[in-house]
Amino acid sequence: MNGTDKILEMIQQGESLTVEFNSTFDRETIETLVVFANTLGGTVLVGVADDGAVRGVTVGKETLNDWLGQVKSATSPSIIPDILPFDLAGKTVVILRVHEYPVKPINTKGKYFRRVSSSNHQLGLSEITNLYMQSLQLSWDSYPAAQESLDALSIDKIDTFIATVNECGRFTLDNSPLSALEKLKLIKDNRPTWAAMLLFAEKPLRHHIHIGRFKTPTLIIDDRQITDTLFEAVEQAMLFIVSHVSVSFHFDGGLQRKERFAYPLPALREALLNAVVHRDYANASDIQVKIHDDRLTIFSPGNLYGGLTLAELATDHYQSQTRNKLLAEAFYLTKNIEKYGSGLIRIRKELKIYPDVSFTLEETSGGVLATFAQATQGPEGVNGGVSGGVSGGVSGGVNGGVSGGVNDVLQFVRENPGVNSAAIKERLNIPQRTIERWLKHLRAENRIVFKGPPKTGGYYCVEG
Repeated sequence: MNGTDKILEMIQQGESLTVEFNSTFDRETIETLVVFANTLGGTVLVGVADDGAVRGVTVGKETLNDWLGQVKSATSPSIIPDILPFDLAGKTVVILRVHEYPVKPINTKGKYFRRVSSSNHQLGLSEITNLYMQSLQLSWDSYPAAQESLDALSIDKIDTFIATVNECGRFTLDNSPLSALEKLKLIKDNRPTWAAMLLFAEKPLRHHIHIGRFKTPTLIIDDRQITDTLFEAVEQAMLFIVSHVSVSFHFDGGLQRKERFAYPLPALREALLNAVVHRDYANASDIQVKIHDDRLTIFSPGNLYGGLTLAELATDHYQSQTRNKLLAEAFYLTKNIEKYGSGLIRIRKELKIYPDVSFTLEETSGGVLATFAQATQGPEGVNGGVSGGVSGGVSGGVNGGVSGGVNDVLQFVRENPGVNSAAIKERLNIPQRTIERWLKHLRAENRIVFKGPPKTGGYYCVEG
């Protein structure tokens, strides 16, 4: 295939992440070249309309050199694209091609752009910073906290970290706190890095996890703002989540009842860890966890990093880009996370045994929102209306899985006709008030009846 055939094929395929059509050479042409240099490289076809129609351009003796001069003078650092004219059916089309620039971002007239799908988007300040550090393989958390000294760190927290790392076996650290932090590059120029401050500060930095239990979008029935170093903050947040996510109980033929939380706890923990490890700490917003009757959301400040897209994250072979390299390493060495880029894969794996729970990711309000949602089913389904598993968490906390609990009571009565409430309480190990409420519910639905004197009688199933 010759050069002309390749150009015709490119035109036929249309604009894309790496191809742009411009009818004339202008400011937008230079912006697009900057975009391509900041992304994956790409090609601009001048003389081709947006719809792919070949219009052609007039090219004089010095035209191409003039265009190259304009590109060079309007970009910083200066870029010089490859430039070639082609004749297509008697009309001249000029090809300008740039490769991905090694040190980013490039700007034009002080403005920075990046390619998203087939469009150019101007970058915000945090995106500019991220792109620059990414191109140098740096991360914000690796910079020294200029106003802090090593005295700002907690020796006890560092000792606990060292012991955990050595116990996990992924790395071996000296018992000396200073030596261990130097080995992991958590100390630089005799000052703690931002990662060290986030992990071990005596007085934790004010990057909060704001977590609440919502009865309605405006009615919060429990609320907490967690401000602590990151390992401790994750554990505190998980304790809050577990105390407010409902759980149902069932029997599988054994003597002990089995618990089933409304959501897989390993998946919730993985999503929380992703939010803590990969959030943008230059962003002043908090991580927000909201527990509703029918869903649980985790918001992490900062858009997707390193050019990742939501479509790529939906696959099992996406390439992870780490915004906070030192934090990720610390959580990896303590086995809080596995290999980089596998968190979402593990979430999807956990959800396979929870067909009633969906999981979605979206970019919104300058961050990433992860949502675990309960499927809506009928009166006796997983979320059976008033008696649903999630709604039961409002009043019962860990013991609030109403739907599953009611069914357990019904099954126990069916297997033990004439049983009384005290025996049910002892067998299921559930508070008496909860048992009485569930029995009342079953009697109201005419699924059980009480027979005999109040003190010596018992419950029987109503069989159809």
